[in-house]
Amino acid sequence: MVLRRLLERIPVAALCLAPALALLPACSNTIGSPPGPNFATGQDALSRVYRLGMGDKLKITVFGEPTLSGPVEVDARGHVALPLAGDVQAKGLTINQFRDAVARKLSDGFLKNPRVTVEVTNYRPIYVHGEVKNGGEHPFRAGLTLRDAVAVAGGYTYRADQTLMLIQREGDGVVRIPMPSEVPVLPGDNLQIPERFF
Repeated sequence: MVLRRLLERIPVAALCLAPALALLPACSNTIGSPPGPNFATGQDALSRVYRLGMGDKLKITVFGEPTLSGPVEVDARGHVALPLAGDVQAKGLTINQFRDAVARKLSDGFLKNPRVTVEVTNYRPIYVHGEVKNGGEHPFRAGLTLRDAVAVAGGYTYRADQTLMLIQREGDGVVRIPMPSEVPVLPGDNLQIPERFF
């Protein structure tokens, strides 16, 4: 009898929403992993944590060797083809690691103490999906932050959860970042704006 009176006082909508509300904390904790060191803020993040990938265009300069210098592109296998020396693995390496790999390859029977520099002339694009107005592929720009990426994609839709972004970055899986955020975007990042529950 007492239970019936209590139930009569509770709106039906509240009873329907109670199970869903109980699940929200569990759901929010299972979407992606917390950010790690590869998601630190700072202007030098590009040079510290960026790893080369398919589609990056580079300029290799070998001092005193114009025939070994010039533009190259990371191919679908993650390699760069060098004159004389052949293929060098690039995918997954930082720019400095790749530069050292090129120097080692050239010093193996081709040049004595080669001096090599590598610069990226064109980074691969970023991808913004989910609850933004203009989702899809967008060109990367140095200094772009997660907050900027939302603006590049036309801003949030009315259904967007503006407190959260999911990032898939090579080598890190899916990571959850609270928004707004000044975490820098890296080339090849796949950004997802989820839909809010209410």
